Order: sequence, then structure tokens, then C-alpha cells
Amino acid sequence: MRVTQGMLSNNMLRNLSNSYDSLGKYMDQLSTGKKINRPSDDPVVAMKGMNYRTQVTEIEQYQRNTSEVHNWMDNSDSALDQATQALQRLRELAVQGSNGTYEDGQRENMAQEVDQLRDHLADIANTKVNGKYIFNGTKTDIPPVENGVVQEGGGDVLVEVASGTKLKANIDAGEVFSSDLFDDIQAFSDALRSDIPDEELDANISSLDNHIDNVVNERADLGARMNRLDLIEDRLSSQEVTANKMMSDNEDIDLEKVIMKLTTQESVHRAALSAGSRIIQPTLTDFLR
Repeated sequence: MRVTQGMLSNNMLRNLSNSYDSLGKYMDQLSTGKKINRPSDDPVVAMKGMNYRTQVTEIEQYQRNTSEVHNWMDNSDSALDQATQALQRLRELAVQGSNGTYEDGQRENMAQEVDQLRDHLADIANTKVNGKYIFNGTKTDIPPVENGVVQEGGGDVLVEVASGTKLKANIDAGEVFSSDLFDDIQAFSDALRSDIPDEELDANISSLDNHIDNVVNERADLGARMNRLDLIEDRLSSQEVTANKMMSDNEDIDLEKVIMKLTTQESVHRAALSAGSRIIQPTLTDFLR
């Protein structure tokens, strides 16, 4: 096959163009720190990158969900602790009122404290977090206790904290802040203001013990769910590290390797330019110099 001057020149120009492309590719990689800058650079890497980013985004959303659940649970536990203290104080008053050593005026003072504790428990039941009532189930816009009347609560508040895993964020307020609770406290207050014998106040001790047990049981269930949430958070943290590493391995460049390739390509490009200058056919102008 006959090789002409035009063929040599065209091949040289094509090779120089490819060399410029390689230089531009390595410069782009160094500037962005990424292996590819458009899907056409490597469709496989681009597709894997989309999947990895989706996974990282899901994990970050689950972590935000766990934070929201933690907020609900922490506030619920704090409120239940205050409710327990109020109920224990009511029980102390019931014990004091049944020992027969208090006069009518003193029993009236005890009744007034009972009324205040009842209102305090209603305030606890109406605890709001981020503008939501946490003790009324899914009916977060309705106060559980309104004008001294216990409202009908909604269903369980379920939050997805992992793929396919939903965790109950609220407690069964009906087991704690029920109509029976406020009715029993009101009955206790009325009994203190009545003329019934002191020993008949013992019945209030038993009912208050039942309500205290209900609070303790709900706190135990809440504590179990909080422990599970901690385990889920640890697992999400591990998954986040793994997913980010996989995404980085897929997309990020090895800086040392790219710098070495760029340096090598620059040397090759200079050699190609030097060789190309010898291939270009001399013209009459070159001889007239």
C-alpha cells in the first residue's frame, strides 16, 4: 500500500487530537475529583453511582426519622416521669387522709392540692412537641384532655426507621391518661371534702396504685422500644459508612494515579508534537529562509 504525505499528516493530526482528549479528561478528573463528569464517560459507573446515591439518601432519611422518633420517645418518657411523681404524691395524700389525724380544714387543704395535681396531670397529657400532641395518637392536632374531658385518641403513630421496619413512636395514652384516672382523682377530692370516715379513703389508695402500675408498664414498654431504636441507629450508622465508601470507590479518583497519568500523557504529547513537526512536508517558504 502506498503511504502518502497526506496520510501521514492526517494520522498525526488524529493522534494529536486523541492526545488532547486524554489531557482534557485527566484535567477534568483532577478539577472535579470524579472519575466521570457525564454519563457518557462511563455508563456503568454512572448507573452504579445513581444506585449508591439512592441508598445513601434513603439511609439519611431513615436517620432523620429515627431522630423524630427519639424526640417523641424522650418527651413521652419525661412526661410519664412527671406523671408518676404526681400520682405518687396523690397516693401520699391518700395515705395521710386515711390515718384519722387530720381535721376538716386540713382535709380541705389536701383536697385543693389534689385538684391542682389533677390539673397538672391534664397539662402533662396535653404535652406538645413541635406543635403536635404526643399523647393523642395520630390525632396530633387535638388535645387529649380538653375542658376536663378526655378525648377519643387516634391510632398508633408508626414511623419507618429502616427498610420495611416501622416503629411505634407514641404510647397508649388511654392506659395512662384515661377517663378513669381523672374520675378517680375527682372522687378522691370529693371524698376529702365529704364527711366519710377516714378509713374509707383507703379505697383511693388501691385505685391510685393501679394507675401508677399502668404508668410503670407503659414506661417499660417505651424503654424497650427506645433500646430497639438505639440498635437501629447503630445499624444505620454502619450502613451509612459502608454506602458512602462504596459510592466513593465507584466515583472518586485515585489522585496519585491520575497525576501520574497526566504527567505521562504530557510527555507523550510533547513527543508527538516533536515527531509531528518532522512529518509535515517542507514548503518553498522553508527553503527561502
